[in-house]
Amino acid sequence: MIHLNPNRLTILLSTMKQIKILHTADWHLGKRLQEASRLEEQKLVLEEIIDIANSEDVDLVLLAGDIFDGFNPSHEAIELLYKTLRKLSKNGQRPVVAISGNHDSSQFIEAPDPLAREMGIFFYSRYDSIIPTGKLDSGIEVVASDKGFISLQLPHLDFPVRIILAPYANEVSLRTYLGEGDRENELRKVLEEKWKNLADQFCDNSGLNVFLGHFFFVKEGTTPEKEPESERPILHVGGTQALYTSNIPSQIQYAALGHLHRYHAASKSPFPVVYSSSPLAYSFSEAGQEKQVVLITGIPNEPINYQPIALKQGRKLERKKFSDLPSALEWLENNPYCFVELTYETDDAIDAATRKSLLQAHDWIINIIPQIKNLGIDQDQQLQVKDLEKDMTSLFKMYYQSEKGQLPNEALLSVFNEILSQDDKI
Repeated sequence: MIHLNPNRLTILLSTMKQIKILHTADWHLGKRLQEASRLEEQKLVLEEIIDIANSEDVDLVLLAGDIFDGFNPSHEAIELLYKTLRKLSKNGQRPVVAISGNHDSSQFIEAPDPLAREMGIFFYSRYDSIIPTGKLDSGIEVVASDKGFISLQLPHLDFPVRIILAPYANEVSLRTYLGEGDRENELRKVLEEKWKNLADQFCDNSGLNVFLGHFFFVKEGTTPEKEPESERPILHVGGTQALYTSNIPSQIQYAALGHLHRYHAASKSPFPVVYSSSPLAYSFSEAGQEKQVVLITGIPNEPINYQPIALKQGRKLERKKFSDLPSALEWLENNPYCFVELTYETDDAIDAATRKSLLQAHDWIINIIPQIKNLGIDQDQQLQVKDLEKDMTSLFKMYYQSEKGQLPNEALLSVFNEILSQDDKI
């Protein structure tokens, strides 16, 4: 490890050019909202992200997982990714570092890496992979690398950018890659030790130190935020438990995260641990959220500055409730460019004429949910259409309780979740 005289280091830092990094995540390319394709919206919002990267003249782009929405993405989604990354990389002049998320196939994400590296695009998805060192034609150089780590030297900067790479991996994968055989040893401790070893070896004060991860992070002692309905939850057997922000090494200056779709800082001290948000709202649980990317500026050994930049492209998702047809029709006609989940209060089932009028008034009604007045049953106990957006474990619990009058025990849930985790691999 290199050690510089503190006084000399202070002088060097004061004259350094700041690096500008763009943090984005959870693109979910190929995602549909039930039968509605989002591909055209994704094209528009990714062009907006490219425009932001260019207008802000960023030096580096970080993509924190869930690049695709499934393990076998469509040709259109793959083509959109490659075209977007080529533009983001400015044909190889600006590095892009992308990791896989829980929706991605680790093998598929890393497959184009040897060719992509020539364009300054680095894919990382397996904890046993090592990105080769060396200089590209653009002058970008991988000056150091290890399992879960890369250090980049950009031609116009006086310092390297060190990135601890933490793609999503389920419990089985983590134990395979990290060699952990004791199931009683919490995985957060295994990961913390691995990340600490990397930081101790590579992340001194002469470079900018960043963490890039796709996990569910919470600040220890706080109530975890609910995962979005469009996400496969990772708090189950076969997945990975929630990690603590304190598991990230102290040398890190900014942690760029993916998985939760709302922009927020899971922790701000001793350094920012930030979810950038998805670029579009992907489920009605995200209705009303403002989508963002995050612009990061900084130099080594100093606090990072970061600011969200709002994204404008894409349809909004709206949850609306009406008790009469004229009010519903007026709102629908005045708000054509959005997806709608409409709850309609009625004394009986929604009649065919009313349903037809609603559907004719708007092209993008996704759900019409009848709410029957004075039914004599607690509405909270009824299965709603919106419940179909919930994860499989929650639906299983609801079904079991309705059939048996009680929640399933932990042993039964463990078996059910093991089956789900095996199904994800098929």
